[in-house]
Amino acid sequence: MNKLFSLNLLHRLFVAAFLVASAGSVYALDLSKTKVVGPVVLKVNGKIGVKNSADAAEFDDAMLDALPQKTIVTETPWTKGVVKFTGPLLTDVLAAVNATGTNLRANALNDYKVNIPVEDAKKYGVILARQIDGKPLAVRDKGPLFVMYPFAQFPEIKTSVYFSRCIWQLQSISVE
Repeated sequence: MNKLFSLNLLHRLFVAAFLVASAGSVYALDLSKTKVVGPVVLKVNGKIGVKNSADAAEFDDAMLDALPQKTIVTETPWTKGVVKFTGPLLTDVLAAVNATGTNLRANALNDYKVNIPVEDAKKYGVILARQIDGKPLAVRDKGPLFVMYPFAQFPEIKTSVYFSRCIWQLQSISVE
C-alpha cells in the first residue's frame, strides 16, 4: 500500500511538473486569425513562416497585448533606480511568426540598428517592453517598444554588448 501511494504521488508530481514546464512560453498568437486593426507597432520579416501582410508579419497594440505579458524588474543605464518593464517575451513574438533564423536585425524609429542573437531571447527571457512602472511607453520615453534584458537576474550581462542590444523605439525586426 505504501508503494502504491508513493507511485501515485510520484505520478502526480510528474504530471504537475510537465504541465508547469509546458505552460512556459508555448503560447503563440495565431496571426492567420488576427487582423491588424490599429496602427502597426512592430513589423517582423525575413525567415518567418507566418505573415499577415504581403511581405511581413505586422503587429498592432491589441495583438501584442494578446500575448502573455512578462515583467522584468531591474536597473538600467537609462532609468533612475529599479524600474518595472512589462511586455511580451521576444520568444513569443518569434513563435507567432514561426521564425527560423538565428539572428535578429532590430531597427529603431531613428534608424539605429543592432543584431540580437535569437539565443539571447531564449536564454535570458528578453521582452519587448511596452510599459514602464505600469505606464505605456510613449515614443518620447523610448517607446512604444523597448527591448529589455533582465539585468538584475543576470548581473554578468551588465556589459556594453548587452546594453547596446536594448534598442528602444523598436519598429521592425528582420529574422536572419
